[in-house]
Amino acid sequence: MKDALSYYNVGPLLYCPANNPTIVHSLPENRFGTHFSMALCLEDTINDDCVAEAEDQLIRNLQTLYRLHDTSAFFLPDLFIRVRNPKQITDLTRRLGEAQTLVKGFILPKFSPEVADRYLTAVITVNETCHCQKYIMPILESPALLHPLRRAGILCALKDKLDAVSPLVLNIRVGGNDLCNVLGFRRSSSQSIHSIHTVAQVFSDIIAIYGPDYVISGPVWEYYGGSGWDSGLRRELQEDRLCGFIGKTVIHPRQIPLVNAAYRVTSADLADARAILGWDASDPSFVRGSAAGERMNEKKTHYNWALRTLMLSRAYGVSDS
Repeated sequence: MKDALSYYNVGPLLYCPANNPTIVHSLPENRFGTHFSMALCLEDTINDDCVAEAEDQLIRNLQTLYRLHDTSAFFLPDLFIRVRNPKQITDLTRRLGEAQTLVKGFILPKFSPEVADRYLTAVITVNETCHCQKYIMPILESPALLHPLRRAGILCALKDKLDAVSPLVLNIRVGGNDLCNVLGFRRSSSQSIHSIHTVAQVFSDIIAIYGPDYVISGPVWEYYGGSGWDSGLRRELQEDRLCGFIGKTVIHPRQIPLVNAAYRVTSADLADARAILGWDASDPSFVRGSAAGERMNEKKTHYNWALRTLMLSRAYGVSDS
């Protein structure tokens, strides 16, 4: 299990088309708060005929932000570029010049056995030449994952490849809408993606195979207005967390505070986590009641839960309830 705070700190990942020029104003003005990350997308949000122009705009945006941040103080979120292909990783890093220091890493869409090696080679190359480490966040969203007899083999093969560069894998991400699109599904604002059993089974296998070693972020929630969008998001976040996801892809600033609130740790959980992590190794008993006298704590079976709880408290904070 990842035990460094950086892997838990991605939080709400706000998607923005890479050709959107407004971020050079919205970020310096702190319009979105100070607890989120941002994905600058060159893939699905960009018309196939406009990729070159989007790359140019992305470079202008980041170079402008680099100059502004060098002369004035403002919160700059961790920035990630969602690329279309491995070549963009090396090309964009070179073209950005000094502004590449603003890029925390790259999001690798449709991560599959066919492209995995090329993506990882590009990332290794960039890390050999850059002044600061670049992370990756591969997205597991291939239609092939829907086939139950093929899924385990694909997921295990990809994990073997990622394990070779494990320190660089900041998060594993899942493409809920991409998988739903294959089947022609779309949930309403009152429905959770976890109720779509065909897709939920894919998620379950991803958690089982990757969860012990990686932080896995929850799928996008596409509603940000209208009746019940917020209560629907809260319900899905509750299920996300129960199923093992940490953080979530968001597509509107309104969603950011709800994601942050969902992953705060209760004071009771934090007290139990600290007690478990600080257990006296010479104690003859590795089980006792919680400080509140409400449940059993066991060092051996609750250790990983306690470690994750501590990391979440540092990344998201603590709630009174």
